This record gives sequence, C-alpha cells and structure tokens, in this order.
Amino acid sequence: IEVVTDHLQVPMVHLDGDRRDLRLDACRGLALWFIFLDHIPNSSLDWLTLRNYGFSDASEVFVFVSGYTCMLAYGGALREQGWSTTVVRALRRAWEIYAAFLLLLIAYFALVWLVGGGHRYLDETNTGVFFENPGAVIVRATVMQYTPVNTDILPTFVFLHLAFPGLLWCLTRGAGLTLAASLLLYLMVQLFSWHVPAWPRGELYFNPLAWQLLFVFGAWYAYEGASRLRGIIQSRAALLLAMLYLTFGLAVALSWQMSALEKIMPNWLSALIYPIDKSHLAPMRLLHFLSLAVVVSRLTPPDWHGLMKPGMLAMIRCGENSLAMYCLSILLSFIGSIILVGVSNTIAMQVAVSSGGIALMIAAATLMTWTAKQDRPGPKLF
Repeated sequence: IEVVTDHLQVPMVHLDGDRRDLRLDACRGLALWFIFLDHIPNSSLDWLTLRNYGFSDASEVFVFVSGYTCMLAYGGALREQGWSTTVVRALRRAWEIYAAFLLLLIAYFALVWLVGGGHRYLDETNTGVFFENPGAVIVRATVMQYTPVNTDILPTFVFLHLAFPGLLWCLTRGAGLTLAASLLLYLMVQLFSWHVPAWPRGELYFNPLAWQLLFVFGAWYAYEGASRLRGIIQSRAALLLAMLYLTFGLAVALSWQMSALEKIMPNWLSALIYPIDKSHLAPMRLLHFLSLAVVVSRLTPPDWHGLMKPGMLAMIRCGENSLAMYCLSILLSFIGSIILVGVSNTIAMQVAVSSGGIALMIAAATLMTWTAKQDRPGPKLF
C-alpha cells in the first residue's frame, strides 16, 4: 500500500489498522544497531558504523527521523481528532520517554552494582556519584539533570516531545517562519554557547537547544519541505556537492585514525573546522548529515521493495520499538564491554558480542511487535 505525503510516495504497511512508513522504521532500526556498536568500547566493529567515516553518526539520523515521524503521527491525529487529542498523545509520548529514562537508570545502577560491587566500572558509566550520594542523584535524575554514560539523549527527546504541540501549532501557522526561528536558536547556541545545565557539573551532552534544529527540520520536511526541496534534492548539482562534502568528511575522519593522513592536513584547515562539537551539533556535523541524506534519498527510490528482505524486516522491527530497543542497547553494550574487558577481546569475541547483542534486540523487538498485535483486540482492563 502506498500513500502520498506532500507529493512524495511512501511505501506503507497495514498492521491492525496502523499504517507505518517502513523506510523510516528501517532507518531507525539501523541507527539503533549502529548506536549499540558505537557504545561498546574496545571493539573494532564500530568501523561498520557511520562514526568513523564522516563528521556525523547515527544520532543525527535518529533525531531527524523522530521529528519526521512525529509530524506524520501527530499531524495525522490533528486532522482526524483535533488539537486536544493530539496534545495529549504528544505529552503521553514525552511521559513514556521520561518513564523509560528513569527505569533505565534503575536497571543501569543495578547492573553496575551486580557486576562491579559498587566500586568497579563507576568512571566508565558515570555512576560513581550515585553510589556516593544516592539521594541527590535521585532528585537530579528526576529533573533530568543527571545522566549516566550513553543515556544522555533521552532527556533531550523528552524536551523535544514536550515542545512538539507548540511546534506543530507554529508549523501550521507558518512553517517557513518556524524553521527560520529554529535555525536562529541554533545559531545562538553556536555563537553564545547557550545550553541546558547538568549535574554535578557541565551541561546536557545532547544540547536540546541545538539538536532541536534537526528535529524541527524533520517535522518541517514531513509537513511541506518534501515538495519545496524536491527540485533541489533531485538536481545533479546538489548530488555532486553532497558527494564532495562526504568525501571531504571521509578524508578528515580517516585522518583521526591514520597518522599519515593527519600529517598532510593543513593547519589552516584544522583551525577552520575544529572543534567539531557533538554536544552543540557543530555545523560540520549538520552539513554532513544533510549531504548524507541527499545521497541516500537519491540511491533509495520511494517505491523500493527491498524492505521485505529478512535483514530489512529485522531493522523495521527494532525501529517500530525504538524506545525500548534503545534502552536495551544501553544495557547490552555495557554487558558487552564487560565481556570484552574481562573475558577476551579477540576479533572473534567482538563479533560474537556484537552479533549476539543485535540478535537479542531483534528477538525482543519481534516479541514486542507480536504481543502488541495480539493485545489490541483484547479488552482494556484499566
């Protein structure tokens, strides 16, 4: 089944009354696999992910796709059910992410204590402060000012979903002006380092004041940007510029790992592009993601039927349950790092740990999708 969104045909599937964009779920699923691999230290398999081949990584993909899918989901609800239902649904999703963040912290603390006895792996996970002062940590975590390692993006998603009803209202009143305001806020972050403070020091790693631009851009693209940018994206000039920038990003990223390439990088270029800050979504990262999006959109036609292949279906299942799979990936990546450090760090073990973790994510996601389909016809007990 196909639907048309802003004159862009998107392959969809009908599941018990719900229509989902399979390409978006596949992108989210692949991003989740990449995030899992990137979060395992001392593993060579992170060379399979985006991180080592340019300025951006799976995080940009995840945030953009989330903004896009929010507009598809809540924009459709707005047309069919009105503002009150749409606002309630968006706020409920923000609550679900917030609850998942708190439950993940509980599981994280318990896992660190079980494998480390409360005195090992504290620095690696940024959980030492919890075992020293649990009361203060609970309070700060409740207001999303404290985040252990790799959980940083969840508070940012809470903020973005809380703000989405207002964003949706602004987009329906003036989409171009809304995008311009989002860009202006992003520029203020780059110029004046505006940020959201964290505890016990510093700021939230994924600064929502900066990363909101990708989220807003995704929502704007789903609302009207697809038709407005169609001519630009399909032009040869855009494709050529995107490929040139991706080639440049590849050369710079490889210079971080290869001393021979690092030596030939001119000093003036280093002074121009560094620092490439992830926390504030540096412009180099943003441009790299946009270039990657242009190339991928040209290489994957809207009516692509490869989504039915087993590997793609596995990605789709993980993408359908992205919040739960992200939380599971955090715990699995920590367990994987313990195995590699404490048991063996051979290539064979790295492959086993990585493939085993992804297999567990696929199995859990498939089970969640199956149980959700079975539960829908049943009575609501509460």
